[in-house]
Amino acid sequence: MVLESAIAEEVITNNLKQFLLVLSVSLGVATLPQIFSWFRNIPYTLLLVIVGLGLALVDVRLVTLSPQLILFIFLPPLLFEAAWNLKWAELKRDLVPICLYAVFGVLITIAGVAIALNQFVGISLTTALLIAASLSATDPVSVTALFRQLGVGSRLTTLMEGESLFNDGMAVVAFSFLVALSLGTVELEFQPIVLQLFTVVGVGVGVGAFIGFGISYLTQRFDLPLVEQSLTLVSAYGTYLIIEDLGGSGVIGVVTTGLILGNFGSRIGMNPRTRIIVSEFWEFLAFFVNSIVFLLIGDQIRFASLGENLQIIMVTVVAMILMRAVAILILTRFSTSITKSDISLPDQTILWWGGLRGSVSIALALSVPVTLPEREKIIATVFGVVLFTLLVQGLTIKPLLEKLNLLGDAPLREQYLEFVARHVALERVLEHLQADKRPGIDPEFRRYQETLIKGELADLRIEIDKLQGEYPNLQSFTTEQFRGELLAIEADTYAEFVKSGRLNKELQSMLEGVLPNQKEG
Repeated sequence: MVLESAIAEEVITNNLKQFLLVLSVSLGVATLPQIFSWFRNIPYTLLLVIVGLGLALVDVRLVTLSPQLILFIFLPPLLFEAAWNLKWAELKRDLVPICLYAVFGVLITIAGVAIALNQFVGISLTTALLIAASLSATDPVSVTALFRQLGVGSRLTTLMEGESLFNDGMAVVAFSFLVALSLGTVELEFQPIVLQLFTVVGVGVGVGAFIGFGISYLTQRFDLPLVEQSLTLVSAYGTYLIIEDLGGSGVIGVVTTGLILGNFGSRIGMNPRTRIIVSEFWEFLAFFVNSIVFLLIGDQIRFASLGENLQIIMVTVVAMILMRAVAILILTRFSTSITKSDISLPDQTILWWGGLRGSVSIALALSVPVTLPEREKIIATVFGVVLFTLLVQGLTIKPLLEKLNLLGDAPLREQYLEFVARHVALERVLEHLQADKRPGIDPEFRRYQETLIKGELADLRIEIDKLQGEYPNLQSFTTEQFRGELLAIEADTYAEFVKSGRLNKELQSMLEGVLPNQKEG
């Protein structure tokens, strides 16, 4: 017994040391762009992959990735954070193309890549399907982070993030079915497949919605920021685990919960200060998890194995890129015919080239049962393709955005907002100075301060007018910002009345009249 206890203690100590090592390296690398400006040209996630590759090259393995580590520890917070920040008004506008990409895009990718591998490389159809299913989920974290940094249009960001959130669930369902088919535990019949799909999706959406709305109404009863923050964390992991145990899609469940809490629960159950605290917490957690995941992706690469399967990797990359193009072009045209809302060709090009693969693909490949033949070939191929998409596609997305004139005016907007913030702050100082009549303050000092502040306000107005004159687009941006502030005040006021008991009407119906208007602005 003493020996077993000592061994267990040694294992815990070693695991803790490994975790702290991974944490130190990943966070250290992730902060490099904040210290050295040159590194800002590379998204921090890709920088972590490159460092991980360097460690793998000298055979330094920080930790062994497992599918459980990715799917149960890393994936839920990443899904929740993305869903929390996804605006329902923007998502609803493009829900049709997003669902088409997420469902039929996955099926097109699986079919095209599997046929190419089977025909051109001679891989068995079973192995080819498992490789294709593993790579059917997009993971454009690096790309969307770059979008925000460069100020790319919100619609393109919503399309990429929305597709990624929804196709993760579809890819996991498709992969699980193909594994079961390979093991002979299910039959290839249309009715059972459709029934299983509806069951998995239905359980995910149903339980996710129940938990999301339940926590939303629960947080109406109190105002405790740390407790509400903790509830969101528990809901992310709890939703995933409960739905997986019930036979549903934990991915779809977490996305549903995150969407509801981010768009509804944070309005009716959290005051503005709490929303900021919770949002900043999830921003940090996503940064924290991504830093670890992308470092470990690079660190897990086995160069010898990649070399042995280089031909398969190359065929897979070409087939995947071609099928991505086919899916985007066909499904976009179909979506336009339904919604009458066109997606421009430059946007389609970025959607095509920005469809990177990442942690979900690796988790699925690693979860292939040991009893299935060619498991190592599947893992090597998936790692090779993920590496290609991250380094080649990920590092060329910025030049492509520049070529297609899709770069936004984020630095300009940031400068404008800074001027506006200083203007508002100085106006408040001036109001306080004029309203505060406390005795003992020298009147000359008051007049001097008032003159200084009025002078700064005049200079700021000149700078703001100059920016608006040189860049007419700022006018629409200003209007959009102001409209959003007005709608937020309206929604927060309704929430205050409901929380104080002065209004018994369900807040959801009232907010439905507010949030859609945000889209029109």
